[in-house]
Amino acid sequence: MTGTRIVVGLDGSPSGERALAFAKEKARQIGDCTIMICYVIEWSPFSFQTAEENAARHLRREEEIATATTRVVDPAVAATRAEGLAAEGIVRHGDVAEILDEIAVAQGGSQIIIGRVGAKGLKERLFGGVSGRLIATASVPVTIIP
Repeated sequence: MTGTRIVVGLDGSPSGERALAFAKEKARQIGDCTIMICYVIEWSPFSFQTAEENAARHLRREEEIATATTRVVDPAVAATRAEGLAAEGIVRHGDVAEILDEIAVAQGGSQIIIGRVGAKGLKERLFGGVSGRLIATASVPVTIIP
């Protein structure tokens, strides 16, 4: 693995698109840089179900990964490469802040870039949104794009 690696979290929102645009600008400035385009599907491991429900859940998980890959990540990677930049795509299930940090550490990322999305719902008010949790726990610098 050579060069700088930037992790970008996409969620299909305009804010995520702005985060990717910012990452592309940074990659052009850096030169030898790969943009890791990541989509994390929220997934709680704390659900108790029957064996049949777990099998259906696993199938649904695989379908969600395929959908996120074809609808969000693959087009973003193709567009980024078409602009002459190096890009790789990753789709995972789990806690967004944890997964983005894990990817950054595993891939030797120097920075995580995400879009700011307003807090929604009780969960975000109680536990903080992705951006707040990420900047509080990340192993690398985090840039939040409005």
